[in-house]
Amino acid sequence: MFEITILASGSSGNATLVRSEGATLLVDAGLSAKQLRERLALCGVTPEEISGVLVTHEHGDHVKGLPQWCKQYSTPIYCNRHTAAILRSKIGDYHGWKIFETGAEFFLGSLSIKSFSIPHDAVDPVGFVLREHQRSFGFLTDLGHATTLVLESLRNVQSLLIEANYDEELLQKDTKRPWAIKQRISSRHGHLSNNAAAELLEKLLHPELSHVALGHLSADCNRAELALYAIGQIIKDHPSIQYWCATPDKISPTIVL
Repeated sequence: MFEITILASGSSGNATLVRSEGATLLVDAGLSAKQLRERLALCGVTPEEISGVLVTHEHGDHVKGLPQWCKQYSTPIYCNRHTAAILRSKIGDYHGWKIFETGAEFFLGSLSIKSFSIPHDAVDPVGFVLREHQRSFGFLTDLGHATTLVLESLRNVQSLLIEANYDEELLQKDTKRPWAIKQRISSRHGHLSNNAAAELLEKLLHPELSHVALGHLSADCNRAELALYAIGQIIKDHPSIQYWCATPDKISPTIVL
């Protein structure tokens, strides 16, 4: 068994459930503890069944639920030491920290977990590649551009969650955000646009790629149809690839590998 269910993805909160033979994991916990429990229940999973939470970085839309979760459960929290240093100030006294070195591989049962550095304005942000018995899932959100390391880390994964945060024209026309925020979003340590996500995906295409979920769409500066169109132009000659936009308000279709 290797199943991936995106519980929520967007600027308001991010969390993904991964079920494998070796472990049942959350990647990020950017919903409230109550919302996490509710969405896990819809998947038939209890909090006690969660083997660990993998944390990509310390921003609130990825860790919002951790302080309350850690008061109620003893779930191991897997992150690098720089991220842990910040989270400890929010969570307080907790004994479930599992610190990994960015770039190092570790295992939970038969599930391989490998992090890789990504360019984003956080203390030490990472993406993940999870592998088990020739099945693989790449997790990539919150990055300003795709480095060579990102490309090499994600090469030949079977399924992928990739950020498509904003449409360039909608971002520039947005009246809610000051210029400095727009510059941050579109910088090399900000977020991927639809076009940048499409360019990255084009470099990652291979015959075994079966699922692509687009995540972290901005509620104000993107629309699902724009993101899907950008990606669709890249994979139109690959009809076997299933692709869709993950949303913050409902669970996405489960990827079964």
